[in-house]
Amino acid sequence: MSNDLQNIKNRFGIIGNFPALNRALEKAIQVAPTDISVLVIGESGVGKEFIPKIIHSESKRKHQPYIVVNCGAIPEGTIDSELFGHEKGAFTGATATRKGYFEVADGGTIFLDEVGELPLQTQVRLLRVLESGEFMKVGSSQVQKTNVRIVAATNVNMMKAIQDGRFREDLYYRLNTVQIDMPPLRERKGDIHLLFRKFSIDFAEKYRMPELELDPSAVHYIENYSFPGNIRQLRNLVEQMTVVERNRQVTVEKLAEYIPMESHLPMVVNNQSAQKQNDFGSEREIMYKILFDMRSDINDLKSLTSELIKNRGTADLSNQEKNLINRIYSAEQTQPVSQNSLLYFEDKSPVVQSAPTIISNADDSYEDIEDIEIEENRPESLSLQNNEKDLIIKALEKHKGRRNRAADELGISQRTLYRKIKQYNLED
Repeated sequence: MSNDLQNIKNRFGIIGNFPALNRALEKAIQVAPTDISVLVIGESGVGKEFIPKIIHSESKRKHQPYIVVNCGAIPEGTIDSELFGHEKGAFTGATATRKGYFEVADGGTIFLDEVGELPLQTQVRLLRVLESGEFMKVGSSQVQKTNVRIVAATNVNMMKAIQDGRFREDLYYRLNTVQIDMPPLRERKGDIHLLFRKFSIDFAEKYRMPELELDPSAVHYIENYSFPGNIRQLRNLVEQMTVVERNRQVTVEKLAEYIPMESHLPMVVNNQSAQKQNDFGSEREIMYKILFDMRSDINDLKSLTSELIKNRGTADLSNQEKNLINRIYSAEQTQPVSQNSLLYFEDKSPVVQSAPTIISNADDSYEDIEDIEIEENRPESLSLQNNEKDLIIKALEKHKGRRNRAADELGISQRTLYRKIKQYNLED
């Protein structure tokens, strides 16, 4: 490891020797003397904020202002004013002229954290600053110049944001002159224990308490935990345990109370409604929901087939349609039904009964067609019905009786939901 890299780690309190972390730090040191823009990519809590600090401290701008702007924390209506300033009277509440960050940081560095959250209108203004160093205050027509070095960071998938129209492609490539990737903590297994010890020393000194120590089994446990909150989560964990725990020797059982090991059971994901939260209490309820969805689809298909037969009879059915009807119903027919069980009106059109019947003509014999409710009272389906009723009640309560939202929650049509509500006597 080079002396420059070790000095940087010592100065900024960076712990770890993971190769990807070292590469990120070395790249930051290498680009620091230039004025090119840098985009730092990484999950929330991995320590992206250290990169712009290193770049600024190692650049010729180190004696000039360094300003951090959290783009996700500033309301959309005021972010232009915050970044570029405004003139007096530019909008309601603008009682005086105000300088923006780009004017204040002239000659220095601006760190745009969570840059993926910038509104599209602000992205246009930022692109102009990057390309020409020019900007205008809100409510002004006068062009001003600024000499600012921009370092941006985000935990957003930028390519997906571009595809979704939430981020400008030209601004992305302008910011991403140099990209620095910060690795998540779960990939830095060898650094987790080092970070735990560092935080333990810091908080022991802060709260004037003995340091926490991990036993070997706890070390193995913590190194195999995924840490979705990354370093921030680990730091908060150590601080909490330092204050709460009396026993300074941390066992795996005690550690599991704070960070339970994740279950790796398969999960059911609905790609068409990935943004919706399905509030189910257990995997069993999810499986029941899948079965209800499948049965609902089959029942709808049976209903359509029955309507087709009622309206057209059997004479006009093509061989392909007849084969389709056979496939739908033959799997559920366990006993052959005689030709004599057919019922006809005077025009010889077959009528679909609630009991199994056969549709036939001179050339074809068909399996039974049963009404869509024929299985409802079978003993083996009672448990499914009870669970289905419970899920419907939960969905209606969650959405305060709004049936359209409850239907979306359950993944069924409103028509099917209305039929189920009537079937289970769940009318308001």
